[in-house]
Amino acid sequence: MAARVDRLFVHCRELVTLTDGPATGPRRGAAMRRLGVLEDGAVAVRDGRIVATGTTHALRRDYRAEAELDLSGYVVLPGFVDCHTHPAFVKTREHEFHQRCAGADYMAIAAAGGGILSSMRAVREATAEELTDAVERHLWGFAAHGTTTVECKSGYGLSLADEAKSLRALQEAAARTPLSTRRTFLGAHEFPPEYRDDREAYVRLLCEQMLPQLAPLADYCDVFAEPGVFDAAQSERVLAAARAHGLRLRVHADEIRPMGGAELAVALGAASADHLGRISDQGIERLAASDTVGVLLPGTIFFLGKAHYAPARRMIEAGCAVALATDFNPGSCYTQSMTLIQTLACVQMKMSAEEVVTATTINPAFSLQLDGEVGTLHPGKRADLCVLDLPSWRAIGYAFGGNPVVMTVKDGEPIVANVHERDPDWFGGGPEPV
Repeated sequence: MAARVDRLFVHCRELVTLTDGPATGPRRGAAMRRLGVLEDGAVAVRDGRIVATGTTHALRRDYRAEAELDLSGYVVLPGFVDCHTHPAFVKTREHEFHQRCAGADYMAIAAAGGGILSSMRAVREATAEELTDAVERHLWGFAAHGTTTVECKSGYGLSLADEAKSLRALQEAAARTPLSTRRTFLGAHEFPPEYRDDREAYVRLLCEQMLPQLAPLADYCDVFAEPGVFDAAQSERVLAAARAHGLRLRVHADEIRPMGGAELAVALGAASADHLGRISDQGIERLAASDTVGVLLPGTIFFLGKAHYAPARRMIEAGCAVALATDFNPGSCYTQSMTLIQTLACVQMKMSAEEVVTATTINPAFSLQLDGEVGTLHPGKRADLCVLDLPSWRAIGYAFGGNPVVMTVKDGEPIVANVHERDPDWFGGGPEPV
Protein backbone atom coordinates (compact mmCIF):
# COMPACT_ATOMS: atom_id res chain seq x y z
CA MET A 1 0.00 0.00 0.00
CA ALA A 2 1.34 3.43 -0.94
CA ALA A 3 2.41 5.66 1.96
CA ARG A 4 0.89 9.10 2.39
CA VAL A 5 3.00 12.23 2.01
CA ASP A 6 2.14 15.92 1.90
CA ARG A 7 3.59 16.69 -1.51
CA LEU A 8 5.39 15.15 -4.44
CA PHE A 9 7.70 17.21 -6.63
CA VAL A 10 7.70 15.27 -9.90
CA HIS A 11 9.22 15.13 -13.38
CA CYS A 12 12.39 17.07 -12.57
CA ARG A 13 14.42 16.97 -15.76
CA GLU A 14 17.44 16.33 -13.55
CA LEU A 15 17.34 16.00 -9.79
CA VAL A 16 20.74 16.66 -8.23
CA THR A 17 20.53 14.84 -4.90
CA LEU A 18 24.18 14.64 -3.72
CA THR A 19 23.21 11.29 -2.21
CA ASP A 20 26.17 9.53 -3.82
CA GLY A 21 28.07 10.47 -0.67
CA PRO A 22 27.37 10.53 3.08
CA ALA A 23 24.54 12.67 4.40
CA THR A 24 26.81 14.67 6.69
CA GLY A 25 30.38 15.89 6.76
CA PRO A 26 32.36 17.85 4.18
CA ARG A 27 33.17 16.63 0.69
CA ARG A 28 36.83 16.78 -0.35
CA GLY A 29 38.82 16.07 -3.49
CA ALA A 30 37.15 13.64 -5.89
CA ALA A 31 34.10 13.39 -3.58
CA MET A 32 33.20 16.98 -4.57
CA ARG A 33 32.39 15.66 -8.06
CA ARG A 34 29.75 13.11 -7.00
CA LEU A 35 26.29 14.61 -7.47
CA GLY A 36 23.86 11.69 -7.53
CA VAL A 37 21.86 12.96 -10.52
CA LEU A 38 18.47 11.39 -11.32
CA GLU A 39 16.65 11.94 -14.60
CA ASP A 40 12.86 12.41 -14.36
CA GLY A 41 13.46 12.76 -10.64
CA ALA A 42 11.00 13.25 -7.83
CA VAL A 43 11.00 14.21 -4.16
CA ALA A 44 8.46 13.05 -1.57
CA VAL A 45 7.90 15.42 1.36
CA ARG A 46 6.13 15.04 4.70
CA ASP A 47 6.08 17.66 7.47
CA GLY A 48 8.65 19.74 5.60
CA ARG A 49 11.18 16.89 5.45
CA ILE A 50 12.37 14.69 2.62
CA VAL A 51 10.88 11.21 2.81
CA ALA A 52 12.44 9.86 -0.37
CA THR A 53 13.99 10.74 -3.72
CA GLY A 54 13.85 8.64 -6.85
CA THR A 55 12.35 8.55 -10.29
CA THR A 56 8.87 9.96 -10.76
CA HIS A 57 7.56 6.50 -11.66
CA ALA A 58 9.00 4.92 -8.51
CA LEU A 59 7.80 7.59 -6.11
CA ARG A 60 4.30 7.73 -7.59
CA ARG A 61 4.16 3.97 -7.14
CA ASP A 62 5.28 4.09 -3.50
CA TYR A 63 3.63 7.31 -2.26
CA ARG A 64 0.29 9.10 -2.44
CA ALA A 65 0.37 12.87 -2.03
CA GLU A 66 -2.19 15.51 -1.14
CA ALA A 67 -0.51 17.79 -3.70
CA GLU A 68 1.83 17.40 -6.63
CA LEU A 69 4.06 19.99 -8.26
CA ASP A 70 5.21 19.27 -11.80
CA LEU A 71 8.75 20.52 -12.42
CA SER A 72 9.02 19.27 -16.00
CA GLY A 73 11.97 20.77 -17.84
CA TYR A 74 13.78 22.06 -14.77
CA VAL A 75 17.01 21.16 -12.97
CA VAL A 76 16.50 20.82 -9.23
CA LEU A 77 19.24 21.14 -6.61
CA PRO A 78 19.31 21.36 -2.83
CA GLY A 79 18.64 24.95 -1.77
CA PHE A 80 21.81 27.01 -1.82
CA VAL A 81 23.61 27.60 1.48
CA ASP A 82 25.28 31.02 1.58
CA CYS A 83 27.71 30.90 4.50
CA HIS A 84 29.24 34.41 4.30
CA THR A 85 27.02 37.50 4.03
CA HIS A 86 26.73 41.01 5.53
CA PRO A 87 23.01 41.92 5.25
CA ALA A 88 22.76 44.25 8.29
CA PHE A 89 23.07 47.55 6.41
CA VAL A 90 20.67 50.27 5.30
CA LYS A 91 22.44 52.22 2.54
CA THR A 92 24.32 51.19 -0.58
CA ARG A 93 27.74 52.55 -1.63
CA GLU A 94 27.57 52.78 -5.40
CA HIS A 95 29.61 56.01 -5.35
CA GLU A 96 32.58 54.03 -4.03
CA PHE A 97 32.16 51.49 -6.80
CA HIS A 98 32.52 54.21 -9.40
CA GLN A 99 35.49 55.69 -7.53
CA ARG A 100 37.21 52.31 -7.74
CA CYS A 101 36.35 52.03 -11.42
CA ALA A 102 38.07 55.41 -11.89
CA GLY A 103 41.22 54.10 -10.21
CA ALA A 104 40.76 54.61 -6.46
CA ASP A 105 41.92 51.78 -4.17
CA TYR A 106 39.49 50.10 -1.75
CA MET A 107 41.81 50.50 1.25
CA ALA A 108 42.47 54.17 0.35
CA ILE A 109 38.70 54.82 0.24
CA ALA A 110 38.36 53.19 3.64
CA ALA A 111 41.23 55.23 5.09
CA ALA A 112 39.46 58.41 3.94
CA GLY A 113 36.35 57.54 5.94
CA GLY A 114 34.49 55.52 3.32
CA GLY A 115 34.13 51.77 3.20
CA ILE A 116 32.92 50.04 6.35
CA LEU A 117 32.84 53.33 8.27
CA SER A 118 30.39 54.78 5.75
CA SER A 119 28.01 51.88 6.39
CA MET A 120 28.64 52.25 10.12
CA ARG A 121 27.39 55.84 10.11
CA ALA A 122 24.22 54.81 8.28
CA VAL A 123 23.50 51.93 10.67
CA ARG A 124 24.05 54.13 13.71
CA GLU A 125 21.60 56.70 12.32
CA ALA A 126 18.93 54.13 11.46
CA THR A 127 16.16 53.13 13.82
CA ALA A 128 15.90 49.52 14.88
CA GLU A 129 12.82 49.08 12.69
CA GLU A 130 14.50 50.64 9.65
CA LEU A 131 17.43 48.27 10.03
CA THR A 132 15.16 45.26 10.55
CA ASP A 133 13.12 46.13 7.46
CA ALA A 134 16.30 46.42 5.40
CA VAL A 135 17.57 43.05 6.59
CA GLU A 136 14.20 41.45 5.81
CA ARG A 137 14.36 42.79 2.24
CA HIS A 138 17.86 41.39 1.90
CA LEU A 139 16.77 37.96 3.15
CA TRP A 140 13.98 37.80 0.58
CA GLY A 141 16.57 38.76 -2.03
CA PHE A 142 18.56 35.63 -1.13
CA ALA A 143 15.40 33.52 -1.45
CA ALA A 144 14.74 34.92 -4.93
CA HIS A 145 18.16 33.57 -5.98
CA GLY A 146 17.60 30.05 -4.68
CA THR A 147 19.25 30.40 -1.29
CA THR A 148 17.41 28.80 1.62
CA THR A 149 20.06 28.99 4.36
CA VAL A 150 22.05 32.15 5.11
CA GLU A 151 24.82 33.10 7.52
CA CYS A 152 24.30 36.77 8.49
CA LYS A 153 26.97 38.98 10.03
CA SER A 154 26.67 42.16 12.04
CA GLY A 155 29.65 44.49 11.84
CA TYR A 156 28.35 47.87 10.68
CA GLY A 157 27.53 49.14 14.16
CA LEU A 158 30.95 48.95 15.87
CA SER A 159 29.58 49.96 19.26
CA LEU A 160 27.85 47.94 21.96
CA ALA A 161 24.46 49.57 21.30
CA ASP A 162 24.65 49.40 17.51
CA GLU A 163 26.01 45.87 17.32
CA ALA A 164 23.16 44.83 19.64
CA LYS A 165 20.73 46.65 17.33
CA SER A 166 22.20 44.82 14.34
CA LEU A 167 22.04 41.36 15.91
CA ARG A 168 18.46 41.93 17.06
CA ALA A 169 17.55 43.15 13.56
CA LEU A 170 18.98 39.93 12.14
CA GLN A 171 16.97 37.92 14.66
CA GLU A 172 13.70 39.74 14.03
CA ALA A 173 14.08 39.77 10.24
CA ALA A 174 14.80 36.04 10.22
CA ALA A 175 11.61 35.44 12.20
CA ARG A 176 9.65 37.24 9.45
CA THR A 177 10.97 34.95 6.68
CA PRO A 178 11.02 31.16 6.20
CA LEU A 179 14.79 31.00 5.63
CA SER A 180 17.17 29.18 7.95
CA THR A 181 19.74 31.64 9.31
CA ARG A 182 22.81 31.75 11.51
CA ARG A 183 23.95 35.01 13.14
CA THR A 184 27.58 36.06 13.43
CA PHE A 185 28.89 38.84 15.66
CA LEU A 186 31.44 40.87 13.67
CA GLY A 187 32.19 43.74 16.00
CA ALA A 188 35.82 43.22 14.98
CA HIS A 189 35.09 44.36 11.42
CA GLU A 190 36.95 47.67 11.67
CA PHE A 191 38.07 50.17 14.33
CA PRO A 192 35.40 52.88 14.75
CA PRO A 193 36.48 56.56 14.60
CA GLU A 194 36.30 57.04 18.35
CA TYR A 195 38.95 54.31 18.80
CA ARG A 196 41.19 54.95 15.81
CA ASP A 197 43.89 56.39 18.07
CA ASP A 198 43.44 53.80 20.83
CA ARG A 199 42.93 50.44 19.18
CA GLU A 200 43.85 48.56 22.32
CA ALA A 201 40.85 50.13 24.07
CA TYR A 202 38.50 48.88 21.35
CA VAL A 203 39.91 45.35 21.60
CA ARG A 204 39.28 45.50 25.35
CA LEU A 205 35.73 46.75 24.71
CA LEU A 206 35.12 43.81 22.39
CA CYS A 207 36.50 41.24 24.80
CA GLU A 208 35.27 42.64 28.13
CA GLN A 209 31.88 44.17 27.29
CA MET A 210 30.57 43.45 23.82
CA LEU A 211 31.19 39.72 23.72
CA PRO A 212 29.86 38.98 27.23
CA GLN A 213 26.67 40.94 26.53
CA LEU A 214 26.08 40.05 22.88
CA ALA A 215 27.09 36.38 22.75
CA PRO A 216 23.51 35.27 23.56
CA LEU A 217 22.35 37.00 20.35
CA ALA A 218 24.80 35.20 18.05
CA ASP A 219 25.90 31.74 16.95
CA TYR A 220 29.39 32.72 15.75
CA CYS A 221 32.04 35.39 16.13
CA ASP A 222 34.11 36.60 13.19
CA VAL A 223 37.07 38.97 12.92
CA PHE A 224 38.60 40.84 9.98
CA ALA A 225 42.13 39.52 10.43
CA GLU A 226 44.14 41.63 8.03
CA PRO A 227 47.21 43.91 8.26
CA GLY A 228 45.89 47.40 8.87
CA VAL A 229 42.73 46.12 10.53
CA PHE A 230 42.98 43.48 13.30
CA ASP A 231 46.48 42.06 13.50
CA ALA A 232 47.19 38.45 14.39
CA ALA A 233 47.50 39.05 18.14
CA GLN A 234 44.34 41.19 18.31
CA SER A 235 42.41 38.68 16.22
CA GLU A 236 43.43 35.80 18.45
CA ARG A 237 42.41 37.71 21.59
CA VAL A 238 38.94 38.47 20.21
CA LEU A 239 38.37 34.95 18.95
CA ALA A 240 39.59 33.35 22.17
CA ALA A 241 37.23 35.58 24.17
CA ALA A 242 34.36 34.65 21.83
CA ARG A 243 35.04 30.96 22.29
CA ALA A 244 35.10 31.44 26.07
CA HIS A 245 31.58 32.87 25.81
CA GLY A 246 30.31 29.86 23.88
CA LEU A 247 30.48 31.18 20.32
CA ARG A 248 31.84 29.21 17.39
CA LEU A 249 34.42 30.95 15.26
CA ARG A 250 34.77 32.20 11.69
CA VAL A 251 37.68 34.27 10.34
CA HIS A 252 38.12 36.79 7.50
CA ALA A 253 41.57 35.48 6.59
CA ASP A 254 44.35 36.34 4.14
CA GLU A 255 42.13 38.43 1.88
CA ILE A 256 44.30 41.32 0.68
CA ARG A 257 47.71 40.57 2.19
CA PRO A 258 49.00 37.32 3.75
CA MET A 259 48.96 37.22 7.54
CA GLY A 260 48.65 33.55 8.49
CA GLY A 261 44.91 33.92 8.94
CA ALA A 262 44.15 30.41 7.71
CA GLU A 263 46.69 28.97 10.12
CA LEU A 264 45.14 30.99 12.97
CA ALA A 265 41.66 29.76 12.08
CA VAL A 266 42.79 26.13 12.15
CA ALA A 267 44.73 26.58 15.39
CA LEU A 268 41.61 27.96 17.10
CA GLY A 269 39.31 25.31 15.67
CA ALA A 270 37.29 27.81 13.64
CA ALA A 271 34.41 26.57 11.54
CA SER A 272 35.69 28.51 8.54
CA ALA A 273 38.49 30.63 7.14
CA ASP A 274 37.04 32.98 4.53
CA HIS A 275 38.39 34.89 1.49
CA LEU A 276 41.89 33.29 1.28
CA GLY A 277 43.02 35.17 -1.81
CA ARG A 278 46.52 35.31 -0.27
CA ILE A 279 46.57 32.00 1.59
CA SER A 280 50.05 30.52 2.11
CA ASP A 281 51.19 27.03 1.20
CA GLN A 282 51.31 26.24 4.91
CA GLY A 283 47.78 27.59 5.28
CA ILE A 284 46.56 25.17 2.60
CA GLU A 285 48.30 22.27 4.33
CA ARG A 286 46.77 23.19 7.69
CA LEU A 287 43.28 23.57 6.23
CA ALA A 288 43.52 20.22 4.44
CA ALA A 289 44.36 18.48 7.71
CA SER A 290 41.45 20.10 9.58
CA ASP A 291 37.67 20.44 9.58
CA THR A 292 37.95 24.20 9.06
CA VAL A 293 36.19 24.96 5.76
CA GLY A 294 37.89 27.25 3.27
CA VAL A 295 35.15 29.65 2.15
CA LEU A 296 36.09 31.30 -1.15
CA LEU A 297 34.51 34.59 -2.25
CA PRO A 298 35.33 35.18 -5.93
CA GLY A 299 32.63 37.83 -6.26
CA THR A 300 34.59 40.14 -3.98
CA ILE A 301 37.83 39.82 -5.94
CA PHE A 302 35.89 40.42 -9.18
CA PHE A 303 33.96 43.41 -7.82
CA LEU A 304 37.10 45.04 -6.41
CA GLY A 305 38.96 44.53 -9.69
CA LYS A 306 41.71 42.48 -8.04
CA ALA A 307 43.71 39.70 -9.65
CA HIS A 308 44.41 37.36 -6.75
CA TYR A 309 41.63 34.81 -6.66
CA ALA A 310 41.94 32.11 -4.05
CA PRO A 311 43.88 29.06 -5.33
CA ALA A 312 40.85 26.76 -5.41
CA ARG A 313 42.47 24.06 -7.54
CA ARG A 314 45.47 23.70 -5.25
CA MET A 315 43.18 23.70 -2.21
CA ILE A 316 40.88 21.01 -3.61
CA GLU A 317 43.77 18.85 -4.76
CA ALA A 318 45.38 19.19 -1.32
CA GLY A 319 42.18 17.92 0.34
CA CYS A 320 40.72 21.12 1.75
CA ALA A 321 36.97 21.29 2.33
CA VAL A 322 36.07 24.17 -0.01
CA ALA A 323 32.87 26.23 -0.01
CA LEU A 324 31.69 29.25 -1.99
CA ALA A 325 29.65 32.22 -0.77
CA THR A 326 28.49 35.59 -2.06
CA ASP A 327 29.96 37.92 0.58
CA PHE A 328 26.86 40.07 -0.08
CA ASN A 329 27.59 43.53 1.32
CA PRO A 330 27.13 47.18 0.28
CA GLY A 331 30.77 47.93 -0.50
CA SER A 332 32.85 45.13 -1.96
CA CYS A 333 30.33 42.62 -3.35
CA TYR A 334 26.76 43.75 -3.95
CA THR A 335 25.25 40.49 -5.22
CA GLN A 336 23.03 37.77 -3.82
CA SER A 337 23.38 35.46 -6.81
CA MET A 338 25.00 32.15 -6.00
CA THR A 339 24.75 31.20 -9.68
CA LEU A 340 26.93 34.19 -10.57
CA ILE A 341 29.41 33.13 -7.90
CA GLN A 342 29.44 29.65 -9.45
CA THR A 343 30.32 31.14 -12.84
CA LEU A 344 33.18 33.17 -11.36
CA ALA A 345 34.46 30.08 -9.56
CA CYS A 346 34.48 28.12 -12.82
CA VAL A 347 36.06 30.84 -14.95
CA GLN A 348 38.50 32.42 -12.52
CA MET A 349 39.31 29.56 -10.15
CA LYS A 350 38.92 26.66 -12.61
CA MET A 351 36.42 24.72 -10.52
CA SER A 352 34.18 22.20 -12.26
CA ALA A 353 30.38 22.34 -12.37
CA GLU A 354 30.22 19.41 -9.94
CA GLU A 355 32.61 21.12 -7.53
CA VAL A 356 30.70 24.40 -7.48
CA VAL A 357 27.46 22.56 -6.73
CA THR A 358 29.08 20.84 -3.75
CA ALA A 359 30.70 24.12 -2.69
CA THR A 360 27.32 25.91 -2.57
CA THR A 361 25.36 23.15 -0.79
CA ILE A 362 26.80 20.52 1.54
CA ASN A 363 30.22 22.07 2.26
CA PRO A 364 28.86 25.46 3.40
CA ALA A 365 26.18 23.59 5.35
CA PHE A 366 28.96 21.73 7.17
CA SER A 367 30.68 25.03 7.95
CA LEU A 368 27.46 26.18 9.67
CA GLN A 369 27.01 22.87 11.55
CA LEU A 370 23.78 22.40 9.57
CA ASP A 371 24.87 19.48 7.36
CA GLY A 372 22.45 17.20 9.21
CA GLU A 373 19.60 19.48 8.12
CA VAL A 374 20.39 20.85 4.65
CA GLY A 375 22.88 20.65 1.79
CA THR A 376 21.85 17.32 0.25
CA LEU A 377 18.53 15.60 -0.50
CA HIS A 378 18.99 12.65 1.85
CA PRO A 379 15.79 11.45 3.56
CA GLY A 380 15.18 13.20 6.86
CA LYS A 381 16.67 16.53 5.82
CA ARG A 382 14.67 19.70 5.24
CA ALA A 383 12.94 19.74 1.87
CA ASP A 384 14.81 22.81 0.60
CA LEU A 385 15.01 22.99 -3.20
CA CYS A 386 16.38 25.36 -5.82
CA VAL A 387 14.62 24.98 -9.19
CA LEU A 388 16.69 26.16 -12.17
CA ASP A 389 15.64 26.84 -15.76
CA LEU A 390 18.72 25.24 -17.30
CA PRO A 391 19.08 22.59 -20.00
CA SER A 392 21.20 20.43 -17.68
CA TRP A 393 23.16 20.58 -14.45
CA ARG A 394 26.20 20.82 -16.74
CA ALA A 395 25.06 24.37 -17.63
CA ILE A 396 25.80 25.46 -14.05
CA GLY A 397 28.55 28.06 -14.38
CA TYR A 398 27.99 28.25 -18.14
CA ALA A 399 24.74 30.21 -17.93
CA PHE A 400 25.23 33.67 -16.41
CA GLY A 401 23.91 37.21 -16.53
CA GLY A 402 20.35 36.51 -15.41
CA ASN A 403 18.60 34.66 -12.62
CA PRO A 404 17.93 31.06 -13.70
CA VAL A 405 16.07 30.33 -10.45
CA VAL A 406 12.38 29.83 -11.25
CA MET A 407 11.34 28.62 -7.81
CA THR A 408 12.71 28.35 -4.30
CA VAL A 409 11.23 25.73 -1.97
CA LYS A 410 11.73 25.88 1.81
CA ASP A 411 10.63 23.05 4.08
CA GLY A 412 8.57 21.61 1.25
CA GLU A 413 6.68 24.84 0.44
CA PRO A 414 7.30 27.12 -2.55
CA ILE A 415 8.27 30.51 -1.13
CA VAL A 416 9.41 32.34 -4.28
CA ALA A 417 8.37 31.92 -7.91
CA ASN A 418 10.18 34.03 -10.49
CA VAL A 419 7.99 32.96 -13.43
CA HIS A 420 4.24 33.08 -13.79
CA GLU A 421 3.48 31.54 -17.17
CA ARG A 422 2.17 28.30 -15.67
CA ASP A 423 -1.37 27.99 -14.37
CA PRO A 424 -2.23 27.75 -10.65
CA ASP A 425 -2.23 23.96 -10.82
CA TRP A 426 1.58 24.22 -10.96
CA PHE A 427 1.34 24.54 -7.19
CA GLY A 428 -0.68 21.38 -6.87
CA GLY A 429 -3.72 23.15 -5.55
CA GLY A 430 -1.72 24.30 -2.55
CA PRO A 431 -1.05 27.88 -1.48
CA GLU A 432 0.47 30.30 -3.93
CA PRO A 433 4.10 31.12 -3.15
CA VAL A 434 4.96 34.35 -1.39
